[in-house]
Amino acid sequence: MKIEATPLKDCFILHDTVHGDARGYFFEAYHQKQFADATGLQINFVQDNQSRSQKGVLRGLHLQSGEAAQSKLVRVLEGAVLDVAVDLRKNSPSFGQHYSVELTADNHKQFFVPKGFAHGFVVLSEVATFFYKCDEFYNPSKEVGIRYNDVDLNIDWKIPTNELLLSAKDKVLQSFEEYSKSIGV
Repeated sequence: MKIEATPLKDCFILHDTVHGDARGYFFEAYHQKQFADATGLQINFVQDNQSRSQKGVLRGLHLQSGEAAQSKLVRVLEGAVLDVAVDLRKNSPSFGQHYSVELTADNHKQFFVPKGFAHGFVVLSEVATFFYKCDEFYNPSKEVGIRYNDVDLNIDWKIPTNELLLSAKDKVLQSFEEYSKSIGV
């Protein structure tokens, strides 16, 4: 496993070492000690989640607040997505910045999104199966989010806006400015 830093503090891309032959392939998807040695982060994942969505589905930008904040390790099992993380840690040098990476079933990349980041993805292929590990349990009472089309964040989702499919909840999330005021920035 190779771990690559991104421009956002504590946010990493994991590149799996895939061993393949005529039978198929094998790779070690996660190794806690290697991850800790490379990043300096001690993460204990407690919940795995999986979703399947059609092209144009955008889920996000979500995060849990306070002690329910989650770190996530995300990957794609089928298809392709554009995955986006936004640093919302008010004392971080990368506060308000975002980073995106294309995750596909073929490239086997994983994206580590630390606590205090909003996270979202959009499906680029006809369908995608998305899998992620979390280090805290889901707590709906602590869930908050930022609108996907926030003008200050200016995220390029790689899909025309009129082709995006969003939940009713995701259409009415707060702006980055409103979120920033709520945390005293």
